Amino acid sequence: MGLESILKIAVASNNPVKKNAAKSAFELVFAQTVDIIPCDVDSGVSDQPMSYEETRQGAFNRVEASKVMVEADYYIAYEGGVDIFEDGPKTFAVLCISDNSTEVFGQSAMLPLPIQIYEQLLNGKELGTAMDELFNTHNIKQKGGAIGQLTKGLETRVSIYQSATILALSRFMHAELFD
Repeated sequence: MGLESILKIAVASNNPVKKNAAKSAFELVFAQTVDIIPCDVDSGVSDQPMSYEETRQGAFNRVEASKVMVEADYYIAYEGGVDIFEDGPKTFAVLCISDNSTEVFGQSAMLPLPIQIYEQLLNGKELGTAMDELFNTHNIKQKGGAIGQLTKGLETRVSIYQSATILALSRFMHAELFD
């Protein structure tokens, strides 16, 4: 087949969790070498999005900003957010993937949040900071995140971001079914 091409993936973050999740998911889905191009871009939304809509908008804004910065085969952004549901507050991530012609959105699993954490978020604190204070950790958002802490490491930000990415990439894996 000749030389294997390298898939260039622009990740709208310098966070190692997001870069690792994207790299592993794209490698699994496309079975080729992946080159991650980090893009430190602003979300254009609150530091701690407090609704699904705001979280989705942040992911979209990051992808669009990355397109202006670099040339890539795919652009991906993850935005962590919080919303309140019938059974209480939950955190999740929304991701946006673009191949320059199609935008696909995905979402991670949802993690229930203790009400004491949610109240801190309502008062302007970011989830990572609130979790660091509660569990006496440092910069947990670039490690296992609240997910790792509240599941005792059974799941992590990387594991759920990777899973959500693979699911969203199904749209590109079977593009003919969606046209």
